[in-house]
Amino acid sequence: MARTIIEGGYVAAVDAAGSEYDGGHVVVEGTRIVAVGPGRAPDAWREGASVVDARGCLVTPGLINTHHHLYQWLTRGYAQDSILFDWLTSLYPLWARIDAGLVGAGAAGAMSVLARSGCTTVGDHHYVFPRGGGDIVGAIVDASARIGVRLHATRGSMDRGQSQGGLPPDFAVETTDAALAASQEAVERYHDPSFESMVRVAVAPCSPFSVTEDLLREAAVLARSLDVRLHTHASETAEEDEYCLATFGKSPTDHLGDLGWLGSDVWMAHAVRLDDAGIRRYAETGTGVAHCPSSNARLAAGIAPVRDMLRAGVPVGLGVDGSASNESGQLGIEIREAVLMNRLRTGADSFSVRDGLRLATIGGARVLGRDTEIGSLDVGKLADIAVWRIDGVEHAGILDPVAALGLGAMPPVERLFVNGRVVVDGGMLTTADERTISAEVAAASRELAGRL
Repeated sequence: MARTIIEGGYVAAVDAAGSEYDGGHVVVEGTRIVAVGPGRAPDAWREGASVVDARGCLVTPGLINTHHHLYQWLTRGYAQDSILFDWLTSLYPLWARIDAGLVGAGAAGAMSVLARSGCTTVGDHHYVFPRGGGDIVGAIVDASARIGVRLHATRGSMDRGQSQGGLPPDFAVETTDAALAASQEAVERYHDPSFESMVRVAVAPCSPFSVTEDLLREAAVLARSLDVRLHTHASETAEEDEYCLATFGKSPTDHLGDLGWLGSDVWMAHAVRLDDAGIRRYAETGTGVAHCPSSNARLAAGIAPVRDMLRAGVPVGLGVDGSASNESGQLGIEIREAVLMNRLRTGADSFSVRDGLRLATIGGARVLGRDTEIGSLDVGKLADIAVWRIDGVEHAGILDPVAALGLGAMPPVERLFVNGRVVVDGGMLTTADERTISAEVAAASRELAGRL
């Protein structure tokens, strides 16, 4: 097996002990990490190894994106000054005209940017499936293989259109039976539960205001029968709270809990409006949260109570969210955003740069149920590793290398390994031509806009 030694950089392992080594080493053999520690790698590992000189760099686990909508890479810049509900109703007519070809182009663009921002695992929530749109989940899977990142795809769905009191237009939703059948098919076709899996699939009805009780209930039963995870949006905005109280007579947490949607196999996007009672229920059941600070700010949803969730024991990871509500699409930036936003909520000493890094790595791994495989630089884990250059003009002289990432401008990614494979080198993709991807994205965006 090929062996790689990364040495000379500042290694932040994000392991259980919080180990950090100034001038440390990480040794990779094949797809696994086989050694981590201070100083130069031992001579026993050096024969036949390629050596990455990481002096002037910060070495961390690869970042884990727990919530995204990759197809939205084609619809950035729309409804710039809207809250969530207005933003959605503005964009549904456009999204309802996507197909597998367009989604594949958008997903490749979005995942390219994610990789260049240190992301090795991409969680995607796709929930718009127009009739005749082709194999959209397959297009996302193919795009992830093209870029070389690990994918957690979710087969989303909507079956509560406006005529049933939901938010999406009727032409943008499926029937309950069709959504369940397609979800099962996606799992059976693409889900790989193995340790080194590059593709896993979860079941993910979109949100309480776009999905019937029947679909939520039956989706939970289906996912557990297939032994896959569950994902949805929850407690994102005040308008969602009002909708659930008016429609169901209860909070989003109580509504979802009554339908089987709290548990260690479930993660929710946002949880901005989660109250103390909701935090307790999430903690007691092991329900996870994808924290998406930039998107929440863009849509003026608020700041999630992340410190309180972490103190209660809720698993929390980091998310970019859809590119139509976070036009940057860079996961590395979200570490800084999480630190700053949560300090605004709970104080300057309430959320450290290492808290932010943990959200983006081992926190995300726990949310996705993969904390024994990825999320930290531990011997035996998969070799998903980010090497950040921090000796350039933007970062040289910053006292703490982790603060260079968590408080400074996002550093360039010198090297990104996914499953031991180099996906980014010198800040550029090694797996695909970026100019070709850019041209494909621009053409797809124009084509989609022309379908209105």
